[in-house]
Amino acid sequence: MTIPLELFPGFTEHTFSYDSTSGPVNIAYLMGGEGPPLLLLHGFPQSRVIWHQIAPHLLAHFKVIIPDLRGYGDSSPVISDDTHFAYSKRAMAQDQVALMQFLGYSSFAVCGHDRGGRVAHRLALDHPTLVERFMVLDISPTYTMYQETNQRFATGYWHWFFLIQPFPVPERLIGADPEFWLHQHMDRAGGMKIFDPRCWQEYVNAIQQPAIVHAMCEDYRAAATIDLEHDQADIDRYNKTIQPLRVLWGSRGIIATCFNPIEDWQAFSEAKVSGRALDCGHYIPEEKPTEMIEEIMAFFKNDSILS
Repeated sequence: MTIPLELFPGFTEHTFSYDSTSGPVNIAYLMGGEGPPLLLLHGFPQSRVIWHQIAPHLLAHFKVIIPDLRGYGDSSPVISDDTHFAYSKRAMAQDQVALMQFLGYSSFAVCGHDRGGRVAHRLALDHPTLVERFMVLDISPTYTMYQETNQRFATGYWHWFFLIQPFPVPERLIGADPEFWLHQHMDRAGGMKIFDPRCWQEYVNAIQQPAIVHAMCEDYRAAATIDLEHDQADIDRYNKTIQPLRVLWGSRGIIATCFNPIEDWQAFSEAKVSGRALDCGHYIPEEKPTEMIEEIMAFFKNDSILS
């Protein structure tokens, strides 16, 4: 796939290849702007195009790097095994470290939505000297969300429990009618009107590729297994993030109704956690781009610790 570059004026498209611990991987990314480096990470079942209403407005203030996570969009899938390590947030975070070091950066800031927020969290934990500060969008910590699972959460986020089923059950069921599955999954509080038709086509193109669907399932299988093991090891060692952390969530989403994001993240952070709810659902970058630009500028550019 090739993304419609008219969505990202001022950006150029690149591919970074390296030998990861789980095998060779190609990371597709966009880059543009001038200033301190800011890494933007997308979530499930999307790709880097989620940032199209935000990234062009940041060009005068940041060097903006926007990759597809491994196995998503135009980044290559990797071979996984029963440990699911290849799609652990540790492995996915290492991709970002390798990319940013390849680009010559010894430290950077990160903003991640959904799965990208989980990668950002692991990045901050595993690489405290590299990540200066980070922002996560519409998530509570993975460990907390599994520990506090209840009927409301399991009903609203049923895909968390569907996608972790053994291969090839979810892969085959999604593959039977990929676009239908995608539509029913993404038609949430904001409705379908929030998605640019060109972005929607990117998401449809991706979900029709069995290798990408498998990668997405592996991402969730990792979250329910090896990611929890990594999280438990950090809890046992009292290892918490030390960077300033900003948390934003949709007031009409599951995170707002089932969790307490500030409290949840403060339990995993040595630094003060700030944040607020936005009047939207889950897909914050596409539902509230203007507020996101303001939040990014305040937190990353103006060095503000917001209330």
